[in-house]
Amino acid sequence: MRFLHTSDWHVGKVLKGRNRLDEQRAVLREIVSLARTHEVDAVLVAGDLYDSAAPSAEAQELVVRALMALKETGAEVVAIAGNHDHPRTFDAYRPLMNVAGITLVGSVRTAESGGVVSFTAPRTGEPVRVAALPFLSQRHAIRAAELVTKTPAENSAGYDQLIRELVASLTAGFGDDAVNLVTAHLTVTGGAMGGGERAAQSIFEYHVPAGAFPADAHYVALGHLHRRQTLPAACPVVYSGAPIAVDFGEQDNTASVCLVEATPSTPARVTDLPLTSAKKLSTITGTVAELADRAAAHADDYLRVFVREPARAGLREEVQDLLPGALEVRIDPEFAAQVEVKRPSGGSEHATPGELFAEFCGERQIVDPRVQSLFTRLHDDVTAG
Repeated sequence: MRFLHTSDWHVGKVLKGRNRLDEQRAVLREIVSLARTHEVDAVLVAGDLYDSAAPSAEAQELVVRALMALKETGAEVVAIAGNHDHPRTFDAYRPLMNVAGITLVGSVRTAESGGVVSFTAPRTGEPVRVAALPFLSQRHAIRAAELVTKTPAENSAGYDQLIRELVASLTAGFGDDAVNLVTAHLTVTGGAMGGGERAAQSIFEYHVPAGAFPADAHYVALGHLHRRQTLPAACPVVYSGAPIAVDFGEQDNTASVCLVEATPSTPARVTDLPLTSAKKLSTITGTVAELADRAAAHADDYLRVFVREPARAGLREEVQDLLPGALEVRIDPEFAAQVEVKRPSGGSEHATPGELFAEFCGERQIVDPRVQSLFTRLHDDVTAG
């Protein structure tokens, strides 16, 4: 059988105030096209379909249409909730999506109540079992462990032990007669962060060892870390990575989905399929003149710009006129003037508005006498009535 592994769509994510729904729509359309072209039997979406637990109506419509389009290719579609998603909302939509042939798993479930999804590969006929483990925060882990494993929480050694128990329970029915898959949204020890994750939910007590997954799993489809990577383990433990860079910390990541081929008796074979629909994120540095020379090469990019000139009034606007994709404009630290502004001897409560504004400009490393002059003129106009 063949299946696609994707995760971390983050539909609805805004970059520096820039709406990216059109980009996200193009990327999801590209994933649907790959599913159709490669005639896959299933698509696993390993969490964080949305960027927010309360997504906009437009974001919800885009995700629902994408899931339905994936199903229309003839593939089985299984999607789990990530830490950005709202698990109870996933569960609320579950009956309706089941009618459409799409399986959503929002909360941790027992194997018998939907934690294991079983089907026959539509095109090749192999039996398939998918153990589905949505994101589980530490504060909910004990309750879920009691539900699924019926093991007293007091006997658990920590979060990783709880995850081991959950995985063991969900994969207990794996056998040699089927393709055995696991999909989960979590951090595996030693995984490299992509640059845009919520660090508080990716480190310390939130990580688990790759050894938590059984050797008889043909493939473990993970979400949560945005960098494409495979972790060393007894079975393939794989992050597909995010299909679109969510911020400039991910600008060097390669966007892709994983095409996986497996049979009950052979190991999984993984091929990365690149995704090219999203805009490129780039960081560039230079003087205004140097940036002007490079404008054509970055005409279609979203940019973070470091200007190698001292700050002055109108500099940001000048750069954005040259580079319409410049979403963030900063002064290179080497050119950021260090200005020491002394407080008036009587303290700030006795300072004039002009002195307070000069102090503010100093703290922000804004050195331009025209700015102070403009403030003085505006202040005079206002106070003159």
